[in-house]
Amino acid sequence: MDTRRALLVDAFAAEPLAGNAAGVVPDADDLSDAQMQAIARELAVSETAFVRSSATADRRLRYFSPTQEVDLCGHATIAAHAFLHESGAIDAGEGTVETNVGVLDVEIEADGTVWMNQDRPTVERIAPDYDRLGAALGIDPAALRDVGADAPIAVASTGLPFVLVPVNFLENLSQASPDAGAIEDLADEHGAAGVYAFTFDTLGGDATLHARAFAPALGITEDPVTGTAAGACGAYLREVGAFDDFPAEMRFEQGHFLDRPGRIRVEATTEVRVGGHGVTSFDGTLTVPDDEDDDILEA
Repeated sequence: MDTRRALLVDAFAAEPLAGNAAGVVPDADDLSDAQMQAIARELAVSETAFVRSSATADRRLRYFSPTQEVDLCGHATIAAHAFLHESGAIDAGEGTVETNVGVLDVEIEADGTVWMNQDRPTVERIAPDYDRLGAALGIDPAALRDVGADAPIAVASTGLPFVLVPVNFLENLSQASPDAGAIEDLADEHGAAGVYAFTFDTLGGDATLHARAFAPALGITEDPVTGTAAGACGAYLREVGAFDDFPAEMRFEQGHFLDRPGRIRVEATTEVRVGGHGVTSFDGTLTVPDDEDDDILEA
């Protein structure tokens, strides 16, 4: 059996054990799909990024949740590049990463902030069924109707689609008690990975909005801090004209109700990109069974 270095890196976090933990396997060129899936299942975080070589970009990332491969994952991209920069494998500056949705630009600032360009945005408004949405989220439908005229329900994507649901106040969003089956059905009906509920009522005075993300179809009951959904939401805010003077940069807060607070920096002007820091919280070695071996990984 082979051994591989594996890490947990907390993305969009200022300190360890906050933000959104991603698995990172920095040497994954010769791992099979089955082995990568087994490693992701063993690390048991929402997504694990596997760093591989690329013929079209500086590096290739593949992402696996505990149950399946995911085409794009914002927080795992931030986490992988934060670790690679921290370890000295890559320098600050601009680069590219190959993903299942195409080649994306990545920039690392001198202070370690990682910026990730998102795929071409799409935003599609959908007819609201507030009673159904409220029941799925465990939120009074009146809290959704209250903002529906100015902030419509939509499916938005910058690489991974989410159903975006505006909520009037943070108190109502904080009390959400989602029905995983109903959320999964709703997302599947619209070809989305999950539901991203947000409010402009925030905890931090400098924050643009507060969000919660639910993606049970990916094995994620609630995601602490979600980069791809934040990028999609940034594109949505620009599309619906959410601000009279659209800001050059927005800051989204998420994860506080899971005791994993995080901040995502979002730009959605001529293109969409998300940014943040990553902090390594665990660095170890996994024993990887042979490709045809179904044994459980040993930590």
